[in-house]
Amino acid sequence: MEGNFQISETTNLLRKIKEFTRSIVEDLAEGKSPEISINRFRNYCNDPEADCFCSSDEPKGREILTLRKRSQTYRIDMLLRVLLIVQQLLQENRHGSKRDIYYMHPSAFKAQSAVDRAIADICILFQCSRYSLNVVSVGNGLVMGWLKFREAGRKFDCLSSLNTAFPVPVLVEEVEDIVSLAEYILVVEKETVFQRLANDMFCKTNRCIVVTGRGYPDVSTRRFLRLLMEKLQLPVHCLVDCDPYGFEILATYRFGSMQMAYDIESLRAPEMKWLGAFPSDSDIYGVPQQCLLPLTEEDKKRTEAMLLRCYLKREMPQWRLELETMLKRGVKFEIEALSVHSLSFLSEVYIPSKIRSEGSFH
Repeated sequence: MEGNFQISETTNLLRKIKEFTRSIVEDLAEGKSPEISINRFRNYCNDPEADCFCSSDEPKGREILTLRKRSQTYRIDMLLRVLLIVQQLLQENRHGSKRDIYYMHPSAFKAQSAVDRAIADICILFQCSRYSLNVVSVGNGLVMGWLKFREAGRKFDCLSSLNTAFPVPVLVEEVEDIVSLAEYILVVEKETVFQRLANDMFCKTNRCIVVTGRGYPDVSTRRFLRLLMEKLQLPVHCLVDCDPYGFEILATYRFGSMQMAYDIESLRAPEMKWLGAFPSDSDIYGVPQQCLLPLTEEDKKRTEAMLLRCYLKREMPQWRLELETMLKRGVKFEIEALSVHSLSFLSEVYIPSKIRSEGSFH
C-alpha cells in the first residue's frame, strides 16, 4: 500500500514538473519573462515584542523571480538545472545527495549553497519534501538503546546490543515496524558524550534511546527523532554544551532551522526538554574555574542575537533567562567538564538525577 502511494506521489510530482517547465517554455516562446512565485517561510523573527505568527507553518510572504532582474537570472538558471536532475532521479527511481547534484555541474553551480537554495525553492514550489524529490542527506547521526525498526527492508536491532551505535537511517520515510521498550529519549549534542555513555553501558541501566547528530543535526537525524516522538510518544531530553553553539543546536532540534522553515512540521521536536548543561550547573556540580572558558566577542554577539528570537520570549522564557545568565556571567563550559569528579559522572550521577527530578526546562 505504501509503495503504491510513493509511486502515485512520484507520478504526480513528475506531472507537476512537466507542467511547470512547459509554462516556462511557453512564456519564453511568446517573448515574455517567466514569473516564478515562491512562498517565503520563517520560524522566528528578531522582535521579542512582536505579535507575530512565526510558530505557524503558513507562508510569511512571497517572492517573485523573473528574468527581468539580472540578480534573479542566475537563481532561475540554478533552479531549472537542479529540477532537471531531480526529474531524472524520479524517472529512474534513484536517490542522490545534494553533494551528488553539485558535482554534476560544479562549474555552473559554483558553490554548494546554490544547489541548496535551488532544492529549497523546488520543495516550496511543489509543496513537497526533499525525500519526495529523491534527494537524501548523507546520514551523520547515531542511535542506540531500547529500539528496533526496519528501513527499506533492512533490520536495525539496537535491542540486541543496547550500547552499540547504529547509524540513523537515511530513508526515514521508509522506516517501519518500530518497537521500543524505552521510557524516554535522550539527545546528546556530541559524539564524544554519546561514546562516553556507550562505554559506561548507560542503556543497560537506563531504559532509554540515545540519539546524537554529532554536532549540528542533519535532516535525517531530525526527521528520525520526530518520527520516534510521534510513534512512541516518549518524553525527549536534550543535553548540549553550555555555550551559544550548544544552545543553537538545542533550538534547531526544538524549533527547526530558518533554512528549512518550509518543512518545519516534520523537522522540529516541539516537546523537547532542555536537560542541560545550564550555567548554574557549574556551581551546583562544582565545575573548577579552569574548566570555565570566557565567552568570546563572537559568542556574546551570537547570544545577544538569539535573545531577540520571538519564540524564546513567547514559548520558552526560562530558556531565555538561562541565556541571559550565561551572557551576564561571561563564561561557558563543555558537557565533559561535569566529569571532573569521575569519568562516569555524567552517566551515573548527572543524567539520572536530572531525569529523576525532571530537571529539564520544557
